[in-house]
Amino acid sequence: MNEILHALFSTEGFVLGTLVPFLFVLTVVVFVHEMGHYLVGRWCGIGVKAFSIGFGPELLGFSDSHGTRWKLCAIPLGGYVKFVGDMNATSSQPTSEEMETLTEEERKVAFHTQPIWKRAATVVAGPLFNFLLTIVVFTVLFSAYGRYVAEPMVAEVTADSPAAKAGILPGDRFVSVDGSKVETFGDVQRLVSGRAGDTITFVMLRDGKEVTVTAAPRLMEQEDALGNKVKVAVIGVVNNKELGQPRFVTYTPVGAVAAAVEETGHVIQRTGQFLQRFVVGREDKCQLGGPVKIADMAGKAAKLGFEWLVQLIALLSVGIGFLNLLPIPPLDGGHLLFYGVEAVIRRPVSDRMMEMAYRAGLLLVLCFMGFVFWNDLFGC
Repeated sequence: MNEILHALFSTEGFVLGTLVPFLFVLTVVVFVHEMGHYLVGRWCGIGVKAFSIGFGPELLGFSDSHGTRWKLCAIPLGGYVKFVGDMNATSSQPTSEEMETLTEEERKVAFHTQPIWKRAATVVAGPLFNFLLTIVVFTVLFSAYGRYVAEPMVAEVTADSPAAKAGILPGDRFVSVDGSKVETFGDVQRLVSGRAGDTITFVMLRDGKEVTVTAAPRLMEQEDALGNKVKVAVIGVVNNKELGQPRFVTYTPVGAVAAAVEETGHVIQRTGQFLQRFVVGREDKCQLGGPVKIADMAGKAAKLGFEWLVQLIALLSVGIGFLNLLPIPPLDGGHLLFYGVEAVIRRPVSDRMMEMAYRAGLLLVLCFMGFVFWNDLFGC
């Protein structure tokens, strides 16, 4: 019995070691996302009936002076803001019969009676707040810890690697990667790591002259900082202290914000690049995980220290924000797509078309969720 209790409740056990960090990470990301919807919705004069972290039966909650029910529910895999006029947690368009059940005061503050720009601003605020959370996290980390960077130099070239076949030599300096100028070796890794199989153009500085070569990165299994096995595209070059001359960079508050915005942009770009390649079958399905994998990563991050857990929050926040912007009902991007169509045709999309789109989108979302669960438990 003691062994079982220790396995569950010690800091190395499941509850404190994995479940609590996972719930902390997920709750912060979901809370910030839904708070974006809530704050902008209230700013636009839209009434809010409920703000929920989790789905299903309510565990605890309270009602504020505005009539909003704040609650924590039993299934912690998400959350929602329910505005006046919403018939369910997905903010789907109510029918005319359902709208007739609202009082005159409720119609004035109902979500679906608002101008398009107010509805669009309220919807897009969720993902934007996720991106802002990532910027804030990176700003704090850069301000508090700074970071090390190295010159984009080639110290060694692995035999029979894409770099060796392309003619890259030790002592070369990377100038640009596919037209993007690089200043650090980390820039090179970032621009290469997600493009396995693509032919990439590299401009190298060799003996004072620029040399242009092409190479196609290939996948290599590596272990990340959390101990996970990940497949990363590499060309087979190594940096070292002698040529890379690593240096520690500190940031002013303004510089930290600028660096955080840039880094968040890079993360968003890599997320979009991965999903695009994944859809066409050019990425390893095991690189895509769901709640089980996130829980495992949260547990590992917590063991390394709170700053690692915060970094995981930042990366997950970008992922949640990006996925929600995909033009698929009932995701935020699906709502924005309907508002765009409504703005063009100058009338709401028909109820039948809306219902068909929601059913198809919901099926797609459920299939995706089933896939990542399967991936977590059995697929990889």
